[in-house]
Amino acid sequence: MSDPRKTIAFQGMPGAYSDLACRHVHPEMTTLPCHTFEAAFAQAREGHAALAMIPIENSVAGRVADIHHLLPASGLHIIGEHYQRIDLHLLAIKGADIAELTHVHSHIHALNQCRDLIRELGVESVVHADTAGAAADVAQAGEKTQGAISSELAGQTYGLESLRANIEDEEHNTTRFLVMSREATVPEPDSGRLITSFVFRVRNVPAALYKAMGGFATNGVNMTKLESYLVGGRFLAAQFYAEVEGHPQHSNLRLALEELEFFSREVTILGVYPAHPYRLEQGGDE
Repeated sequence: MSDPRKTIAFQGMPGAYSDLACRHVHPEMTTLPCHTFEAAFAQAREGHAALAMIPIENSVAGRVADIHHLLPASGLHIIGEHYQRIDLHLLAIKGADIAELTHVHSHIHALNQCRDLIRELGVESVVHADTAGAAADVAQAGEKTQGAISSELAGQTYGLESLRANIEDEEHNTTRFLVMSREATVPEPDSGRLITSFVFRVRNVPAALYKAMGGFATNGVNMTKLESYLVGGRFLAAQFYAEVEGHPQHSNLRLALEELEFFSREVTILGVYPAHPYRLEQGGDE
């Protein structure tokens, strides 16, 4: 068994894009595949892995379902972020020709991101739970008529050939990941551009959200993300996930959070971490 201190957990099968993200950020660590996000969280929380790599959103498909519900209860802290370019490959068994393909297998999002190629080839799409699983199934079937849309790493993992690379319709296809740990690692306030992530619920009074957000505007805090989602099965009980630039010890963010707490309840900081260079490349926008 690998050393837990040198292990990073992810949701998916070997060769998944989460696996690829783990290898890019921590090439010195062993990746640990998990069936569910809850299992990946648990591996890090219980000390079987030092870190967990969790996808939170994709530039084409939007936010990853259920993640915002799971983050507050994960027992983990966000210590970093990573933007992974999604380079989709058309994979098949060795010796297959692209003209022979009749079906392509992949996750629904990957299939939707490759409509142009699917239309060009005139093949039938087959939906799988994940891209790496589709590659594994195609490898196991061993039929030259079956292809998979997945990562180059999945092709290497399952012994498939890449018939065509970079087949996604949108060149900006990128997934943002959060790096999570059982222990919080808070950078110094003067250590560069920082992001603070937190969740909160507003009080059930008129204009509560408007008033809660006012402190960020008046104190000049740049809020890069604000998303709401229902909790507890109640349509009136909304929780918000937010990300802002800065450190809680910065005077402007400290004042903004104090005002937020006055109009809210259950304000929980999930992590303070360095901003990824990709943010600068995008001009600060998500």
